[in-house]
Amino acid sequence: QVQLVESGGGSVQAGESLKLSCTASGSFRHINDMAWYRQCPGKERESVARITSIGSIIYADAVKGRFTISRNYRENAVWLQMNDLKPEDSGVYYCYGNIVRSTWSDRTDYFGRGTQVTVSS
Repeated sequence: QVQLVESGGGSVQAGESLKLSCTASGSFRHINDMAWYRQCPGKERESVARITSIGSIIYADAVKGRFTISRNYRENAVWLQMNDLKPEDSGVYYCYGNIVRSTWSDRTDYFGRGTQVTVSS
C-alpha cells in the first residue's frame, strides 16, 4: 500500500512563512512527478507547484516568486517552502505523486490526506 503523508501546516500571519513536507511510503518502484495541490475555500483543487523526476519545475502564477518546491529522490520526499504568505493562500494543501508500483506501465496518481494552512491578515 502506498501512502503520502504531509506535515507542516499551521496558522500564520500574512507575510510569514511555512514549510510543508511530504514523504511517500509503501511498496513501489519509482515516483515520477511529485507536486503540491491546494483547495481554497469555495474553490476547486488546483496545482500549486510540480517537480518532475528529472527536476523540471512548474509553479502556478499565483505563487511564483514566493513558493519553492524541492525534492529528495532517495528519500521519496518533497517539500514546499512558502514565503510571504497571503490570506488567499489559506486552504488545505495536498501532496501528490505519480507512482510506479510494479511494472513501468502500472502508474497511479496518489494524494495525501492534506494539511491545513491558514493565513490571517
